[in-house]
Amino acid sequence: MKIAIVTETFLPSTDGIVTRLTKAIDYFMREGHEVLVIAPDLGVHDYKGAKVVGIKPVTFPFYRYRKWGFPSRRVYHILKDFEPDVVHAVNPVLLATSAVKAAQKLNIPLVSSYHTHLPKYLDYYTIYKPAKPLLWWYIRRNHKNADVNLVTSKAIRDELDAEGIKRLDIIPRGVDVINRHPDFRDDAMRYRLTGGKPENKLLVFIGRLAVEKEIHKIIPLLEARDDISLAIIGDGPARSGIEKKFEATNTIFTGFMHGEELSKAFASGDAFIFPSVSETLGLVILESMASGLPLIAAKSGPTNEQVTDGVNGMLYENEDLDSMIRAVEILEDKEKLDEMKRNAREEAMGYAWDKTSQRLIDFYMDARDRHSTGDKKA
Repeated sequence: MKIAIVTETFLPSTDGIVTRLTKAIDYFMREGHEVLVIAPDLGVHDYKGAKVVGIKPVTFPFYRYRKWGFPSRRVYHILKDFEPDVVHAVNPVLLATSAVKAAQKLNIPLVSSYHTHLPKYLDYYTIYKPAKPLLWWYIRRNHKNADVNLVTSKAIRDELDAEGIKRLDIIPRGVDVINRHPDFRDDAMRYRLTGGKPENKLLVFIGRLAVEKEIHKIIPLLEARDDISLAIIGDGPARSGIEKKFEATNTIFTGFMHGEELSKAFASGDAFIFPSVSETLGLVILESMASGLPLIAAKSGPTNEQVTDGVNGMLYENEDLDSMIRAVEILEDKEKLDEMKRNAREEAMGYAWDKTSQRLIDFYMDARDRHSTGDKKA
């Protein structure tokens, strides 16, 4: 199969979407498919045999942390020359909207996938909240002609369905259970992440540092428990402001980590803390489980689908400090904590990337079948 993937984000960027795409492309290439990626031009022109075509990016003055690809007529001509069997528009908001339009004009089966819950993000930027109805209209417009619309959780599927988006399916979760493993636990890494206090309980947060990640909500917990250290691994537009807020706490900021260093960071904590309620999936949840870390997470639809309270993690009520503190008390019960670590690892073992990527191929074939029959029913 000839597969064209048009995405708003790709290498060398680091996020859950890029991880999901690269793992899928790895599998596609091994299975003999031909893959073309169209993405903002960040200097990558090939990925393991898949051609990567860059579109000139721009940087917004208010968000210099990353570069963006705007809609481009080039996408139409690139797809016309490639003649794909299916087009996958990943997060069709800017650049990938060009894939939606091109697929229609070229009469190519189209799969669109929804990974970033932008309407929820507006809740964290008060000045933009009135634009939410307009944003939903824009999202509906960009998904209405897809033969298959993919989401990452049942909660998001239900929300998009309520907003009038049809032909929805759920992409299975996936995780690298080899490079995310408890065996990567490392004393030197733990010493570093605790700021030289390895005897402290260590909570780990890994991700992009932005307002909507709600990392600041952890501060009252750290103020109440000086025997807890927090390691924040990642970078982003809000980093300087977040660092300032955490100055008086036992918190270490490391910036981005990759490869074995990141594997060690995952495995060297006692639990992974996840305060965000705006995620569509939260790939790091499954990565932490694979590393043998139970979750301490704020309740939200997508998170509740992955974390079973008291089994592989502890859930707490969002905005409720007492609830968070009670959840963290699991760190004091070594026997229960060890059981949850084993349960977390066991849960992750069922989500190997190859299985997830084959399911994506199945969705591409479904799109091709629907397109050939003109079936645009829900």
